[in-house]
Amino acid sequence: MSLQRCQAEWEEIDQEFQQLQEMHKTYRQKLDELTHLQTICSSSISKQKKGLIDLEHSLHRCAKASSPKETDQIKDIQTQIKDKQNVFFDMEAYLPKKNGLYLNLVLGNVNVTLLSTQAKFAYKDEYEKFKLYMTIILMFGAITCWFLLNYRVTDEIFNFLLVWYYCTLTIRESILMSNGSRIKGWWVSHHYVSTFLSGVMLTWPEGEMYQMFRNQFLAFSVYQSFVQFLQYYYQSGCLYRLRALGERNHLDLTVEGFQSWMWRGLTFLLPFLFFGHVRTDTLLPPVCGL
Repeated sequence: MSLQRCQAEWEEIDQEFQQLQEMHKTYRQKLDELTHLQTICSSSISKQKKGLIDLEHSLHRCAKASSPKETDQIKDIQTQIKDKQNVFFDMEAYLPKKNGLYLNLVLGNVNVTLLSTQAKFAYKDEYEKFKLYMTIILMFGAITCWFLLNYRVTDEIFNFLLVWYYCTLTIRESILMSNGSRIKGWWVSHHYVSTFLSGVMLTWPEGEMYQMFRNQFLAFSVYQSFVQFLQYYYQSGCLYRLRALGERNHLDLTVEGFQSWMWRGLTFLLPFLFFGHVRTDTLLPPVCGL
């Protein structure tokens, strides 16, 4: 390569670098504008929400001594207030917010709000795939410990995997909730409980009591993973249909949303649920005192 050609290539690269600097400068300016707009929107939403709360209290007092016509007007205003509160929830999903106690303890005061709808949906989709893959791994792990490797070390690896899995789920679900996902409180709470109970299994010392409970626990783990695998595909199909009809949000999980037509597809799951509960009742060890 001749010196003239190198010089020409350098000039081209330098020109692109100058353009990149200008572009980055514009990006920084837009980012500052975005941050300023986020602050204004957050303040306005807080002001609006406070005003609506005060208005609701005033309407409640007015309703005690109102005529039938005034009562209808009050109900109409209250309905509109609820609609606005739902809109505020959707708005806040795209604005930075303070993390809850759990996220603050785990991640610190880090902004976990995803700005674009595509990024939110991609994170939610990755969460669902993570659950599916881990369900399969845990099912085969439980089968291996149950039938092939009856060692304390392998049991501890399996139980540690359970603790890590449920801890990770709680973190990811907290991030999803910060981004506007309407995850039910009972769903997140049962993962906290599962984390604690998995920790109990991990620290349970070797002994006769542990061995008496071990096989039943592994059998339940296999059954639970299998049912969760079936439930994932059933609920993902239902949720896809609801989204196509415009009745569910794209950040809803495969545990949300149920309508009467879903009973037709649920019938294939019921035998597994019924059989599992019957087997659990009949396999309770004598140590339980039953």
